[in-house]
Amino acid sequence: MNFEAARKIRAVVVDDEELARQILREFLSSHPEIELVAECANGFEAVKAVAELKPDLVFLDIQMPKLDGFEVLELIGNETAVVFVTAHDNFAIRAFEVHAVDYLMKPVGASRFEAALKRAKERLEGKGPSNAASAAELAAAARPPAQYLERIPVRDGARVFIIPVAKLDYVEAQDDYVALASDGKKHLKQQTIASLETALDPSRFLRVHRSYIVNLERVAKIEPYLKDSHVAVLTTGAQLPVSRAGYARLREFLDR
Repeated sequence: MNFEAARKIRAVVVDDEELARQILREFLSSHPEIELVAECANGFEAVKAVAELKPDLVFLDIQMPKLDGFEVLELIGNETAVVFVTAHDNFAIRAFEVHAVDYLMKPVGASRFEAALKRAKERLEGKGPSNAASAAELAAAARPPAQYLERIPVRDGARVFIIPVAKLDYVEAQDDYVALASDGKKHLKQQTIASLETALDPSRFLRVHRSYIVNLERVAKIEPYLKDSHVAVLTTGAQLPVSRAGYARLREFLDR
């Protein structure tokens, strides 16, 4: 069944600049098959709107304060088709071309907008290539080499929490999720521990077990536990299992 014949395409526009939102709004107004269900001026509003309204298509600005487009993408997942909007033709464009529906360069022209919208419709009708990469993989692909996370956004329903990496005590794998321990609380995020490991600075964080990454500044001591096994005791009092390989890596770091 044709997507447009079934129902209108529900769209959300996200940009911190009113003029940029106005331009996209005007372009969309000539398309009766598109229903603009929300306009968002920042990433927090965007995550809330997507969670509550479940749009089909999002026009997403990249450079925004507080929560940028990549962080928004991580939090809304892959179910919504995304067209990126950016003022900078830089390293991220390669990631857009491979993984996103399309991207628009500011100032956005009418013909280029029409081409992006056409691609979005094809994606929604199942004719275009699907977004095979996870949101976390896309964000990682667009991150410059040797640039590590300084904060981790986490969504809880329509709410968003920002965890500074410096306040992260440890990470625990839970199937396809990770539990982020910080300030005495745990926040669940849909991401594999392996992908998060590559995004954290290895001089500050260490994988001590297949299910645990620890902030090295939180390690108070290492104690033996049963036969040929150890636990890392953190300054918070938490105790994390340490594998044989993890123990070797931890000893190597602590002996420096």
